[in-house]
Amino acid sequence: MSNEPRYTVLITTYLEPEHIERLRAVSPRLDVIYEPELIAAPRYPADHYNTIKRTPEQEDRWRELLKRADILFDFDPTHREDLPEVAPNLRWVQATSAGIGQFVRRMGYEQSMPGVVFTTASGVHAKPLAEFCVLAMLAFGKGLRRMIEDQRRKHWERYAGTDLDGRTLGIVGVGSIGTEVARLGQALGMTVIGTKRTVAGADLGALHLDALYTPDELAEVLRRAEFLVIVTPHTDETEKLISAAELALMPQGAVLINIGRGAVVDEPALIEALRSGQLGGAALDVFEHEPLPADSPLWSLQNVLVSPHSGSTSDRENSRLTELFSENLRRFLAGEPLLNILDIQALY
Repeated sequence: MSNEPRYTVLITTYLEPEHIERLRAVSPRLDVIYEPELIAAPRYPADHYNTIKRTPEQEDRWRELLKRADILFDFDPTHREDLPEVAPNLRWVQATSAGIGQFVRRMGYEQSMPGVVFTTASGVHAKPLAEFCVLAMLAFGKGLRRMIEDQRRKHWERYAGTDLDGRTLGIVGVGSIGTEVARLGQALGMTVIGTKRTVAGADLGALHLDALYTPDELAEVLRRAEFLVIVTPHTDETEKLISAAELALMPQGAVLINIGRGAVVDEPALIEALRSGQLGGAALDVFEHEPLPADSPLWSLQNVLVSPHSGSTSDRENSRLTELFSENLRRFLAGEPLLNILDIQALY
């Protein structure tokens, strides 16, 4: 045991003390460093994006820790641009987000850190995001905006909403999140169809789907989907995947829900479809530009639900992230394949 290598793990964003202890319990071969006074305090549970201004002494200490680190929990928000220089011994980064592909490309890490492995948080956010989709479908189906407005005005007027049973739910990108969306859709009695990059040998039962299509068959999903959930990551192939022509294929009055990336949907075309009535509504957790600019029409359209990229955020997220990271640490020490390794070329 004493001859086995040891590794320094640096926690770069906030975790609760109990989660730090869970990581330290993985193995005595790990030196898990967590100095909360050197990282940003969270603004909300599971906030991994806040930044901190350190004193010169604190910054020197932080740079010393980065220099020692073999493994990072999360990308350091304060040293993204110069990470290859300040962390020369780095071997692996465990991200707290699933969609890190475009970020890694934008930072040029493939060229500047060719030997570093990046693992995503794929699966951690599946349940909260799936619940967000159910919230959106029920909100539009049951007339939640009208209900709230009538309550505000103390106005009593009966109306008819609709139910989800028997409706068709289309999912673009059936990965871990899409599978959980499909599971909840079927639980509500919906017919669930979707697209997936690899269709051959897929188990429809395990995916909770009634039908599965290739990306080239997206039009068939669009024609049938009364509710369309966009989950696919932003890649060269998916940029503006849903534009005016695609929106025109959908049943009039359909609802679009985007929990993938804003760049996957042509935003001006989406706004036009919402204004014309081609779409009955949209629930958007992601946008082309974030924060959503104050002059965006999406803020004021009455058939749009705007979420500040918070559909995935849960007060239980850090527990799930710690579980994933602990398993990956165990695998790393055992020489086993890590979970959720980022494919630099595919960007997910």
